Amino acid sequence: MDDETLDRLAIRTLVENWVVWRDAGDWDRFRTVWHDDAVMTATWFQGTADEFIAASRAGFDKGVSILHFLGGHSADLEGNRAIAQTKMTISQRAVVHDVLVDVVCTGRFYDFLEKRNGRWGLVLRRLFYEKDRMDPVDPAAKLTLDKAILERFPVGYRHLAYLQTQIGFTVKTDMPGLKGPEAEALYAKGQAWLQGEPL
Repeated sequence: MDDETLDRLAIRTLVENWVVWRDAGDWDRFRTVWHDDAVMTATWFQGTADEFIAASRAGFDKGVSILHFLGGHSADLEGNRAIAQTKMTISQRAVVHDVLVDVVCTGRFYDFLEKRNGRWGLVLRRLFYEKDRMDPVDPAAKLTLDKAILERFPVGYRHLAYLQTQIGFTVKTDMPGLKGPEAEALYAKGQAWLQGEPL
């Protein structure tokens, strides 16, 4: 295989390892997908990779149920830098208003990657949140949501945000969706990264 094909394979492998190792609680191997200065930004968390690992581990140990599933993948490479986009769903289970529910949110991982000393690693992970829904685990259960809380959040992740606020997280209200100014700003940041600009 040529070098570009090997790079693309390494990036896709990294993205898949992120999901498997994080959701399984394999924290030592999970750390290896990040560079030392990496940053994670999601609805419920913004901080360094090490802080994200610690927060994820604490939630995992307390029974917080967040799982990820991957779909299509595309990567733009420019030298030792890359932007990878990977379709994904986030599935989170928790109790909302005394009803056990599942939220499924569809979106994309939007990853800023760099090859350093021959190893690809994450420098920044951002997400697009495109569509979500909330369902009682028991289909006979009755669930009524607070409309004012629901409408505080963008349409792409409002049910996920609702659940996360109910279990104590502070959720960002300006994450990118499928389109709009937040999405355009993130695309522009990705292009600047590929052109060699700092984050």
